[in-house]
Amino acid sequence: MVGQWLLRTFSSCARRSALRGGSCASRAWRGWLERHLRLGINLYPPYLGTGIRVTEISPDFRSIRVKMPLTFYNRNYVGTQFGGSLYAMCDPFFMLMVIKNLGPGHVVWDKEARIRFIRPGRGTVHAHFVITSEQLQKLSAAVAAEGKAEQVFSVDVTDDEGQLVACVDKRIYARAG
Repeated sequence: MVGQWLLRTFSSCARRSALRGGSCASRAWRGWLERHLRLGINLYPPYLGTGIRVTEISPDFRSIRVKMPLTFYNRNYVGTQFGGSLYAMCDPFFMLMVIKNLGPGHVVWDKEARIRFIRPGRGTVHAHFVITSEQLQKLSAAVAAEGKAEQVFSVDVTDDEGQLVACVDKRIYARAG
């Protein structure tokens, strides 16, 4: 409900702003949205139901930490983390990070994903998403040179002991917009 409200409000703001010939949102609105993004993501119903929590977003949007406890709602038939929930906890973050770092004037989409299950998740699992300056420079340069580009970003899902549970690769598409 909160996530839908945020999207409706942001869309409404974008329409009003576009009619006035302005940018998508005022600086004050963008600042508020960024300050409350972690809360909004954590209250997003699919995340709320599975217990997925964003625990940290760096100010430069180049690092995000997420965790998910093993609960009744994300436990599979054999009592371990459901694979779909493991993927869901990794789904939007690289796209959000690239959007925030490339800035307005770019169109960014998830294009492809791959998950490799290494061992069962028997408790809380963690993912730490990181995008380096070099990765961003490479992507930005390719977009500037060719008008569009794709890049693969990877994240490991680990348990509380640091054991590898899954590896997720996300292919992100970006173009000048």
